[in-house]
Amino acid sequence: MYKLVTVEGRIRVPPEKLGKDVKKAIEESIAEQFECTIDPKLGVILAAISVEEVGEGKILPGDPGVRYQVKFKLLTFKPEINELVYGEVIDNTEFGSFIRIGPLDGLVHISQIMDDFVSYDTKNSVFLGKQTRKTLKEGDKVIARIIASSIGKEENKLGLTMRQAGLGALHWLEEEKKKRKK
Repeated sequence: MYKLVTVEGRIRVPPEKLGKDVKKAIEESIAEQFECTIDPKLGVILAAISVEEVGEGKILPGDPGVRYQVKFKLLTFKPEINELVYGEVIDNTEFGSFIRIGPLDGLVHISQIMDDFVSYDTKNSVFLGKQTRKTLKEGDKVIARIIASSIGKEENKLGLTMRQAGLGALHWLEEEKKKRKK
């Protein structure tokens, strides 16, 4: 889930930025320190949005940089368990399908792709349902549910499922909708 988060903390502005406007120098320092990082509490930090408040700057002995007490906003992405997500299949392997969800990739294990016996065609990199004849290939758009998340730990992992009603490849859902109308 994407969120705007307000954070308070000390931001160090290096000496090479001290000739700039203070707020501009702090914005640049926040972006350099936080953007494209992963925090266990906040999730993936995508962008520094704004600086809300700037306190008095302090210089510590032996450090030419200035530290400011700052209140600022960040745009983050933190996946939540049971959240529905929209994504695109970026890779199929014999053990499952990798789905790109915003800034992260999640894995739909082969057992979680559909309620059917699923086989994997290694030559074409496609999953095929035995009875339903449903296929899942790279580039397919899907709706999935997050069932496991370990963001900000040693390895960032997202576990997904598409076995519940209303989930799966969009072309499956369109076919089901057409069948119901008949």
